[in-house]
Amino acid sequence: MSTTKLFPIKGKVQNYAWGGANFIPEMIGIEKEDQPYAEYWMGAHDNAPAKVGDDQFLNEMIKSNPEATIGKYINDKFGRLPFLFKVLDVKDVLSIQVHPTKVEAEKGFARENAEGIPVTASHRNYKDDNHKPEIMVALSEFWLLHGFKPKAELRETLVTVPEFNDLVEIFDAEGYYGLYKTVMEYSAETINEKLRSLVDRVMPLYNENKIEKSSPDYWTAKSVALNPEGADLDRGIYSIYFFNIVRADIGDAIFQDAGLPHAYMEGQNMELMANSDNVLRGGLTPKHIDVPELLKHVTFEETIPNIMKGELQEDGFERIYKSPAPDFELSRVAISAGDDYKSVAKTAQIIIVSEGEATVTEGDTSVIIKRGEVVLLLVDADYTITTTDKAVLFKATAPVA
Repeated sequence: MSTTKLFPIKGKVQNYAWGGANFIPEMIGIEKEDQPYAEYWMGAHDNAPAKVGDDQFLNEMIKSNPEATIGKYINDKFGRLPFLFKVLDVKDVLSIQVHPTKVEAEKGFARENAEGIPVTASHRNYKDDNHKPEIMVALSEFWLLHGFKPKAELRETLVTVPEFNDLVEIFDAEGYYGLYKTVMEYSAETINEKLRSLVDRVMPLYNENKIEKSSPDYWTAKSVALNPEGADLDRGIYSIYFFNIVRADIGDAIFQDAGLPHAYMEGQNMELMANSDNVLRGGLTPKHIDVPELLKHVTFEETIPNIMKGELQEDGFERIYKSPAPDFELSRVAISAGDDYKSVAKTAQIIIVSEGEATVTEGDTSVIIKRGEVVLLLVDADYTITTTDKAVLFKATAPVA
């Protein structure tokens, strides 16, 4: 009987409207259809578990023998695979969002269950009882909104954009909370009235390619251009001007904790998060927005974006992107012909090739994986990765004390 701890796995594609057409199908080697390809999930989330071999799903495999798959430490701590690993291709601006803390997620999930709201209901806020901190590493030039601008910078924005002048007094008196609450509580009619002149000013410049991506005008115009003619303007436009616009280059990482408002705007990335689907939305979306619930969870303070380059390990191959999240750890492994990357899995690990081709060997089992292919390593797997040319791999796991 084989006791291998190494398995090829296949993730699950998610065809959300904001996804691109080509990147994910080309990366994972599937036939492209006429639909968007937004995310590729590699994990054990019950909504879209990865497939292990021909006849098993990762969530069921872990439930049937947690100590042999994720190990005693992680099972005692989380009772499940604590992370969800994804490839994202962001073509259109995503909704502005905030994730709850673990405590608030547990309370919110229990409350909505008690109220009898179906988990699949469109007005449901809490899909599960977990928090959702997340880290991303850019696979291309990547643009995102990330937390409130520093105070002086935000005040300058309110002064220089004519449509925001009436908000200066509110910001001076009531700070981030008062400012954000004011615009989030505007009626659709008020938003159309207040923002129409701003939109009319930026759209012609956008259509003539005269705006840089570092300008909020660009993302406002891009988001408006996606909407049907005559649609109401979105309250999320305010956030584009209130939040930091961040550009991450290939290999740059950003961590986003509970409470930090953010939105992905364009590009491809690897994303690793706690195993949750809890999202409270704040605009740039036709989906449900619960303003009072959102205001309870946003961290109303300035954010100085921290772009991480990762910490290169002693082996010279692995770069770990450290974060405070206990649920996950993301690293990038770059090897060339003749290199042996050796490791022992302290809990389950999921590894995907982003460039090149590599051979993963564990005991008597060897698996060759090329770009877009994925393997699972179980707890205590003692493995080596080699390549005949060059390879870049991303590894998802969880920290074990």
